[in-house]
Amino acid sequence: MSTGKKAKPSYVYAIIGISLVLFLLGTLGWLVINGRGLSRSFKEDIEVEVILHDNTRDEMIQKMKSVLDNQPFVKHSEIITKDEAAKRFFQDGGEDFTELLDFNPLYSSIVLKLHSDYVNKDSLEKIKTFAMQSNIVRDVTYPTTVVEKMNSNFRKIGIILGAISLVLFIVVIILIDNTVRLAMFSNRFLVKTMQMVGATRWFISRPFDQRALWNGLISGLISVVGLWIVISFAEAQLPSLKVLHEPVLLAVLMLSMIVVGILISVLSTHRSVVKYLKMHVDDLY
Repeated sequence: MSTGKKAKPSYVYAIIGISLVLFLLGTLGWLVINGRGLSRSFKEDIEVEVILHDNTRDEMIQKMKSVLDNQPFVKHSEIITKDEAAKRFFQDGGEDFTELLDFNPLYSSIVLKLHSDYVNKDSLEKIKTFAMQSNIVRDVTYPTTVVEKMNSNFRKIGIILGAISLVLFIVVIILIDNTVRLAMFSNRFLVKTMQMVGATRWFISRPFDQRALWNGLISGLISVVGLWIVISFAEAQLPSLKVLHEPVLLAVLMLSMIVVGILISVLSTHRSVVKYLKMHVDDLY
């Protein structure tokens, strides 16, 4: 009985320790998810302008818009008339050309916003080639430099975050393993005593493995609740973060935190039990 009582504080410390490292891992995972959402948001703000020839009939423009809307790369499209193009030009700080010209030199166009997967150099070139097949299309333009730099920067950020995540995941495994082994240290004599009275390895390890499963589950749930509180607080302070919210990925992240907590807790506990079973009594001191 005394051994069991002494072991309880160790389990509490193990649960707290595992919860903290899982919370740290979950927070980084949330930042990675937000980075992905931010990348998608930036890409989907890029505009591709399909410039049309002068005197193109309205029904032809509508037909071209319908064709583009049916393509998998188009998220949203909008027709910009010559007059609307002039208004945009003036709003963006362009000089008033009406003082020099008695006509509007701008063209009607269809402005496209694409799904993020298609905002890259190769896909944009293919989209341009596709649109230029129509005889009412004069040109297709998009901010080439912005797209290239944005993709390059997001690629670098992705590599850096991926490397940090990998290193942190390894550190988390080591920390949880050491925490569990430390908690099991106080039970080493109990394990050896059970072995000396004839208990089988399975019989000895089963209660410890079951306890480890519950410890890992509790730790995972605590870390998930902690992460949810942080996310809720952050989104309350910065409402723009809600735009980046990805419920499916967030659910996968939280489930992964619980699974990782359980697996490492059980595996580390079982390994510790087996280790003490193989040790000589004198080596336990």
